[in-house]
Amino acid sequence: MQLRLDPNQLDDNRIAAIKDKIAKAGIYVSSLACDGNHIDPDPVLRERQNNYTAKCIELCGKMGIPAIGGQSGTDRAKPLQQQVDEIVRVYSEKYFPLAEKNKVKILWEPYAGGPNIATGPVGWEALFKAFQNVPHVGLQFDPSHLVWQFMDPVQAARDFVDKIYDVHLKDTEILWHVVRRAGIQPVNNERWWRFRVPGYGSVDWKGFFSVLSEAGYSGAMNIENEDQFYYPTMEQGNFTEQYKRGFHVAHEFLKTLVPPLKA
Repeated sequence: MQLRLDPNQLDDNRIAAIKDKIAKAGIYVSSLACDGNHIDPDPVLRERQNNYTAKCIELCGKMGIPAIGGQSGTDRAKPLQQQVDEIVRVYSEKYFPLAEKNKVKILWEPYAGGPNIATGPVGWEALFKAFQNVPHVGLQFDPSHLVWQFMDPVQAARDFVDKIYDVHLKDTEILWHVVRRAGIQPVNNERWWRFRVPGYGSVDWKGFFSVLSEAGYSGAMNIENEDQFYYPTMEQGNFTEQYKRGFHVAHEFLKTLVPPLKA
């Protein structure tokens, strides 16, 4: 489930009311989305993002949310290692004191469409090596983003399983009939991949859950419905029946594969 929480618009009374509403609904919130470029080359935009992220970390602390999720940040004009060094500097100065105080982790989702170098194993390796054993950073693992980048999500999960603290359950379908004719950069801009609910794409879910089970993963796993066949999402302020059906379809597929939690 997604909740829209803006730290700039919430005082302590509103935060308490939201926490009470979440508790009564029996919902667990595993992360707060905090998208944006933490090392933006524009100093004004960078400061705005750094301040917003700091507020998000503090909001998570007040609400008992264990993580913020989003992108690592990027400055595409610089080589990879210089970007990594700048990310380490900014996080260490701006975020880690607050992360430690509020017991909040900063997680990266492998989304290649945003300000992000944490898009897969190459970026992860560089970042985690630079951060060494800092406990405040990790992965919000979404296998669907690795599929459309033609990476192996199961091997990636195996190699970095100790850094996975949150999981998005979403699939990607490669439209091979388009790829075979037009490649991955079609001159007519035809879409050659699309997000699907789990079970309708290319993710090896059996292999993926085996990796998590072997590692004893006990973090959150959130179904993400961005499947075009189960949209639109909202109708007069409520979820549409078709959108809700997408979650049921995903749950029916996944419940046979997710191993029971270890006692």
